[in-house]
Amino acid sequence: MRIDIVTCQPDLLVSPFAHSIVKRAQEKGLAEVHLHDLRRYAINKHGQIDDYVFGGGAGMVLRVEPIAACFDELLAERPYDAIIYLTPDGETLRQPLVNRLSLSGNLLLLCGHYKGVDERIRQAYITHEISVGDYVLSGGELGAAVLVDAVVRLLPGVLGNEESALSDSFQDNLLSPPIYTRPAEWRGQPVPEILLSGNTPKIDVWRHEQALARTQQRRPDLLE
Repeated sequence: MRIDIVTCQPDLLVSPFAHSIVKRAQEKGLAEVHLHDLRRYAINKHGQIDDYVFGGGAGMVLRVEPIAACFDELLAERPYDAIIYLTPDGETLRQPLVNRLSLSGNLLLLCGHYKGVDERIRQAYITHEISVGDYVLSGGELGAAVLVDAVVRLLPGVLGNEESALSDSFQDNLLSPPIYTRPAEWRGQPVPEILLSGNTPKIDVWRHEQALARTQQRRPDLLE
């Protein structure tokens, strides 16, 4: 998978992709993440990429020309399965959407900044608008980091045990059940006996019941 990210703050994304699973995926040749500084496509020598809002109002808006120039350059090199704009008014990022995006070959992400981007960019290029939650960040970079991490970890060969991703929370619309490791007893609190029994079918039933109960208690909306 190749992921291109267009941003006016590329330095914000260097660290998230230089560690852990995303780093491992790139080292294995399973994913490529490329950052594109929007200021390289500025409209003048002062590095301008934004302007005032037509009609008045506070805040600045990313102009169409720098984004279009960057997009056109990238689109001339390869097709993209999805061109994604990270925005608070987009579709909320959930596991089923992550699963679908993980089947892609090439993804192009646009990070909003200031008040956002000129609407004409959204109409002309964007195929998916995604939000990481009902709140506003300073820019789309952190949202892009979340999206990339969620998608890349699902690529075959990235995790040491691919079944691990299939048992994560939300994969079956349930939260994960409680999990334990050694020691079998800590400060008088023992691990549930069923988990030490070696009876895999009964353990699976217990885990499902626990996942269902936890989801009912904490996220009943998932069961709807």
